[in-house]
Amino acid sequence: MRITTRITLVTEQRFVAPVNPDWFYKQVIHEDALLVNALESLGFEVNRVGWDDSTYDWNKSHFIVFRAIWDYFHRYAEFKPWLSLVQTKTSVINQPEIIEWNIDKHYLMDLENAGLNIPPTTYISTGDMRTLEVICAESGWNHFVLKPAISGGGRHTYQFDLEGVSKYKDIYNQLVSQESMILQEFQDNVPVKGEISLMVFGGKFSHAILKKAKVGDFRVQDDFGGTVHPYHASAEEIRYAEEVIKASPYNPVYARVDALWDNSGELALAELELIEPELWFREDEHSASRFASALSAYIDSSAMSDAP
Repeated sequence: MRITTRITLVTEQRFVAPVNPDWFYKQVIHEDALLVNALESLGFEVNRVGWDDSTYDWNKSHFIVFRAIWDYFHRYAEFKPWLSLVQTKTSVINQPEIIEWNIDKHYLMDLENAGLNIPPTTYISTGDMRTLEVICAESGWNHFVLKPAISGGGRHTYQFDLEGVSKYKDIYNQLVSQESMILQEFQDNVPVKGEISLMVFGGKFSHAILKKAKVGDFRVQDDFGGTVHPYHASAEEIRYAEEVIKASPYNPVYARVDALWDNSGELALAELELIEPELWFREDEHSASRFASALSAYIDSSAMSDAP
């Protein structure tokens, strides 16, 4: 029994103890409850707090695990120094170096260089003086998706064609003056076939779901009317998800591989989520236990590596 090993699940403060929670809040709470039960069944002590809770003593935790910290990209100026501080008090999972690599979508460049297929992408540095029209013209594409390099949940994600570039020039100018951006060629299969999310724990595939955008949209997040559907991953898709993890420069305890079918009909990496992904434990009755087992194995290996 690991009754002395204490794990803190870190979430947003609004999800800790909401009054009259709606379906969305209930979903987050239910997911964490499944994980708490799975961890406690292995003998861990588990707490659940908001990452910005100034009253919480992080020294009390042996490990913290990120869950629904879905405001960090809106509050990055606060989150970054907090992360630097908290890792001096406890062990962070996934590890801080993984978070720092994955927090900026420039990681896609590393994975493409490692041989993975990603949608054609242009990386735009903060303060780039080129106009959006020029960047789009230089790409040679006709249909685009624009988003910040540090973002999530569809924040400032825009889709347009060459004729619609001018509509987004003002918001682009405002954003690029403060943060780096990425421009990708739009993948026509996304609004038709959706995206698949493949959960990988300890390097091994666990389960998958299909996300579909509402009619007339391309964003698959439920914030924008997207829907989640059960999905039975093929052997090829499972192999692809595990290959994505192997291509990463790190070994995450947990990961979500978001894949799509590109304009050539091939599997392509949309995102590799290693910080705070929704993992849809509710869609697979054994998935929370798989996560807990992967976490336990990591903790055991950490203890062995720390032993004299």
